[in-house]
Amino acid sequence: MTVEQNVLQQHSQKHQQTLLNQLREVTGTNDIQLLQQALQASNGDLAEAVSFLTEKNAKAPQQEEAYYHTGQTSNDRYISVGSQADTNVIDLTGDDKDDLQRAIALSLEESNRAFRETGITDEEQAISRVLEASIAENKASLKRTQGEVWSDSVNPYDRKRHENCPVGLKNVGNTCWFSAVIQSLFNLLEFRRLVLNYILPTDPQDVPQNQKERRNLPFMYELRHLFALMVSSKRKYVDPSKAVEILKDTFKSNDLQQQDVSEFTHKLLDWLEDAFQVKTEEQRDGEKPKNPMVELFYGRFLAVGMHEGKKFENSEMFGQYPLQVNGFKDLHECLEAAMVEGEIESLQAENSATSAKSGQEHWFTALPPVLTFELSRFEFNQALGRPEKIHHKLEFPSVLYMDRYMDKNREITRIKREEIRRLKEHLTMLQQRLERYLSYGSGPKRFPLADVLQYALEFASSKPVCTSPVDDVETAPPNITTATQTTARQESSPMEQGPLAPTEAPCTPPPQRPVVHKPFTQSRIPPENPMHPAPRHITEDELRVLEGCLHRWRMEVENDTRVLQESIARLHRTIDLMYTDKTMMQVPYRLHAVLVHEGQANAGHYWAYIHDHHHDRWMKYNDIAVTKSSWEELERDSFGGYRNASAYCLMYINDTERYLIEEEFDKETGQVLTGMNTLPCDLKEYVRDDNRRFEKELQEWDAQQEKKALQEKMEIHTTQRESTGAPTSVQGKELEYLEQPSAKDPSKVCEGDTARTVSKAATEYEDRGPEAALQAVMLTPTMQGIIMAIGKARNVYDRHGPEAGFFKAFTAEYSRLVRLAQEDTTLENDNRLKHVVVYFLHNEAPKKIIERTLLEQFADRNLNFDERCRSVMKIARAKLELIKPKEVNMEEYEKWHREYRMFREMTACVMIGLELFQKKSYNEALMYLIHAYQYNKELLSKGIYRGHDEELMSHYRRECLLKLNERAAALFESGDDQEVEEGLTTMNELVVPCLPLLLVDEMEEKDIVAVEDMRNRWCSYLGQEMKTNLQEKLTDFLPKLLDCSTEIKAFRELPKLPSFSTHELCERFARVMASLSRTPADGR
Repeated sequence: MTVEQNVLQQHSQKHQQTLLNQLREVTGTNDIQLLQQALQASNGDLAEAVSFLTEKNAKAPQQEEAYYHTGQTSNDRYISVGSQADTNVIDLTGDDKDDLQRAIALSLEESNRAFRETGITDEEQAISRVLEASIAENKASLKRTQGEVWSDSVNPYDRKRHENCPVGLKNVGNTCWFSAVIQSLFNLLEFRRLVLNYILPTDPQDVPQNQKERRNLPFMYELRHLFALMVSSKRKYVDPSKAVEILKDTFKSNDLQQQDVSEFTHKLLDWLEDAFQVKTEEQRDGEKPKNPMVELFYGRFLAVGMHEGKKFENSEMFGQYPLQVNGFKDLHECLEAAMVEGEIESLQAENSATSAKSGQEHWFTALPPVLTFELSRFEFNQALGRPEKIHHKLEFPSVLYMDRYMDKNREITRIKREEIRRLKEHLTMLQQRLERYLSYGSGPKRFPLADVLQYALEFASSKPVCTSPVDDVETAPPNITTATQTTARQESSPMEQGPLAPTEAPCTPPPQRPVVHKPFTQSRIPPENPMHPAPRHITEDELRVLEGCLHRWRMEVENDTRVLQESIARLHRTIDLMYTDKTMMQVPYRLHAVLVHEGQANAGHYWAYIHDHHHDRWMKYNDIAVTKSSWEELERDSFGGYRNASAYCLMYINDTERYLIEEEFDKETGQVLTGMNTLPCDLKEYVRDDNRRFEKELQEWDAQQEKKALQEKMEIHTTQRESTGAPTSVQGKELEYLEQPSAKDPSKVCEGDTARTVSKAATEYEDRGPEAALQAVMLTPTMQGIIMAIGKARNVYDRHGPEAGFFKAFTAEYSRLVRLAQEDTTLENDNRLKHVVVYFLHNEAPKKIIERTLLEQFADRNLNFDERCRSVMKIARAKLELIKPKEVNMEEYEKWHREYRMFREMTACVMIGLELFQKKSYNEALMYLIHAYQYNKELLSKGIYRGHDEELMSHYRRECLLKLNERAAALFESGDDQEVEEGLTTMNELVVPCLPLLLVDEMEEKDIVAVEDMRNRWCSYLGQEMKTNLQEKLTDFLPKLLDCSTEIKAFRELPKLPSFSTHELCERFARVMASLSRTPADGR
C-alpha cells in the first residue's frame, strides 16, 4: 500500500468515526451496531441515519445495549473505548421535536457536504466557531473604553510579573478552555522542551503544500513564541490571540459556542502529532521514525472478547481515555467498568466456542508517559432535547496504580476480580440482612427492630391510669371555671402540665414507676405527663414472661446488628486492600493536572489545578490569575457534588519517568538551566524584544506619573502664592479640613463678630467649662481646640507675653489631642474624623509632621481678628518660617495629608453608600460601597488604624450585590421583555464587573459563598422551560457570570462626592453607624 493510500484510508476511517460520534450525540444512542446499521442503511447520509434511528426508537422500546465487534484491525486511535459515549457537547435548546429533527438533519447535511468539498470535519468546524467568536470579541474589547469590562489595567505595574511567579494567559473571549489546556501542557517540562526546540523549515522548498501542514506549521510558530513568553516574560500574563487567530483562520464557521476541553485537547494533540510527523520523516535514517507526540501521549490496549460465540483479540491505540462518571463513586470504579464489558465469564469458559454470549476485556499493553482521562460529565437529555451536566461526586487519588489494568497482570487481576465479585455478593447479602434489622416493618414507615422491641417493652411495663382513654374527658365537671382550666391544661405543652388532680379524673394515678433505660431511643413520655397507652388486662406472671422475652430478644437483635456491621466493615477493608500488595503497586501514575469546569452543559468556565513538582504544591491557573492552592481546595472544586464545579479531565504522569518534569542541565557546567537560558537563540531575542517594549511602557508610565505629580505641586504652590498673608505651606485644597469653613472669603469675615465670639467662648470657658463655651458656637473641631487652648493660656499670655502664651496654648492643645487619641474609637464616635492630628497619632506619624500640622492650625488666617489671637498667629507663622527644608520632608508631609484626605473621602463614600442601602437604593449604593471598600483596603494595607472595619464594609458590599442579584433575577423571571432587559443590564453593568473583587481574596469564605449563591440562582434556570428569546439571552449572559477570573476589571466611576464640613461628616457618619445592626448576617 502506498503512503497516499494509507493516508486516504486513515482519513476515511476518521471520517466514519466522526459520523458515528455525531449520530451518538444527536440521538443519545450508545449501541455501536445500531449506529453502524443506520449508517449502512442510509449509505452514509447522516440526515437519513437520524431519521432511521428516530423512527426505530419510536416504534420499539430501547433494547439492551449490544457490544460492538472489534475483531477487525483499525488504525483509528480516537475510537470510543467500550460503550463509552463521546462527550462532545452540542447545543440543542429547542423543545419542538419535529423542528429539532429538521434542524439536526439540515445541520448534518451541511456538515457532510462541507467535508466532501473541503476535507474539513465537523469537529474541526466546531472548534473554528468558538475561535472566530473569541477573536471577534477580543478585537471588540480593544475598542472598549476604560469604564467597560474586559479592559486591561491602565497601570502597567498591575500587569507586571512578580518574581518567579508563573505567567497567566489572558482570556480573549470564551477561551478559558484554551488557557486550561495550554497551561497543563506547558508545565510538562518535556513537552515544553519539545515545543521550544521545534525547528521550523527555513528553506522555501521545504514549505509544505498540503492543507494540514500549512495549518500546523504557523500554529507551531505561534505556540513556540507563546511558550517562550510564558517562560521569561516580565508580564504577569500574556496574550494568546495570535495562536488563537491561527486556529480560527484554519476553519471557517460563524456560530458561537463554548468550547469543550477534551475536544480541544484531542484536536490539539492531533495537530502536534502531524507537525512532529513531518519533522521525524525528515530525520529518518532507514528505520521507522518515532513521533515524540505519539510516544508521549499515546498508548496501546488489547481488546480480548467474545462476540456471538467467536473469540477475538485486537490491539488498538488510544490517546485520551474516556470514562463514564454516572453511577460510580471513584476513578477505579470508572476504570473497572470501562475495562470489563459484558459477561466476561464466557471468555474463560471451556465451552465458550459454543456460547452465544458476548463480552470483552481491555488490557493495557503500553501506557503512555502522560495518561489523560476524559470524564464524561455531560449526557444528552432526549426529553428536553439538550445536553445536561452530571454533578455528582467522583473521587480520584493523587497517585494512581495502574497494575491491575495491565495485560501482564491479566491472570492475577482476573483472580482478584473474581474474589472481589464473590466478596461483594457476600457484602450485598449482609447489607440486605442488616437492612431488615434497621428498617423493620411491612408498612410505609419502618423502624429499627431494637427500637420496636424497646417500645413494646415500654408499653407492656406501663400501668393504665384510667379504665377508658376518654373517661377523664367525658366526666369532667361542666362548670365554666373547670372547663376553662381543663382547656388551658390541654392546650399547654406536656412539660407544663402536672399530674391530674383527684377531682379532675375518676381514678387515682398509681405510684410512679422507675424509668426504663432506652439505649436506642429517647422518645419515652415522662411519667408526670398525662395518660399514655398501656395494657389494661395483664397479669403479673404474663408481664414478667413478656418483659423477659422482649428484653432477651432486644439483646439478641442488638448483638446480631453489631455482628453484621463488623462483618460488613471487614469486607470493605478486605476489598479496599485487595490491590495493595507490592506486586500490584509497580506502575504508579502521579496526578499532574486537573481541568475543572464550572457551570452547566451549554455554559461555563474552565480553569486548571497543576502540581508544582519541584515545590510539591498545587497551583491554580485561572486565566491571568495564577495562585497557590491546596489539595483540599482541589478536592472541593474537582470531585463534584459540592457545587456546579467538577473535574472534566485528569492528567496523570508516570512517576518513574522523571524526565517528564526534570529541569534541563547545562552540558558543560552541569548547572540547572532556568528562565531565558532554556530558550533557543531565536526565542531569546523575541522575548527580549517583548520585555523591552514592556519596560518602555513602564518608563512611560513613570514619566507620566512624575509629570502629573509635578503639575499637582505647581498647582499647590500657585494656590499658596495667591493666598494673602498665608505662610509658605502646603495648605490650599489639600488641607481644606484645617480651616474654618465659610461660604465667604475668609479674609472678609466680620472681625468684630468673630472677636466677640472668641471673647465670649473664652469667658464662658473660665466660668462654665469648654463644653458650655462652644455649645452655641458652630466651629470645626480644629478651630474649637485652638480657641479653647488660647483661652486656657489667657493668664500666661497676660503675665508673660505672647511667646509664653503661644507655648502654653500649643502644649495644651497637643496634650488634649493625645488624650483624644488614647480614647477608644467606636463606629459611632470616631475621633480620627474630628482632627487630623488624632489620625496621625493613631498611625504613628513622624513627630515633625505632627508638630508642623499643629503649627499650621495655629497660623490659620481665621485667627486674625483680636490682639491675643493675632499675636499667637504671628508667632506660629514665624515658627513655620524658621523650619528648615531639611528638618521636615515636605513630600512625606504632603503624602500624610493626602492619605488623611483619602480617609475622609472614603468615610464619606461609605456613609453615602450605607444611607442609600438603608433606603433600598441598591443600584446607587453599590458604587459607593465598592469604591469605599477598595479605598479602605488600600489604607488598611499601610496600617490597621488607617481605615474602618473591613469586615463590616465587606458585609454590606456583599449584601448589596446579593440584593441586586435577587432583584435582577426577579425581573428575569417575570418574562416581560423590558424587565428582562433591565435585569440583565443590572447584572452586566453592576454585578458581574464586581464579582472578581469578591473572588480575589479566596480566604474570604463568605464572599465565595455569596458568588456561588448568585451563580446557582441563574444556573437553576437552565433546566426550566422558557421562551426561546429568554433562553438565548440566558446562554449569552451565563459565560460572563461564570467567568472565574480574578482579574480586577474596570467598573463605573464613583460619582463626585459632595463637600462636607467636619461637623456634618461626623454627625451623619455617627448616625448611620448607630442605625446598623450590631451583628451582621452571614452574607447569604
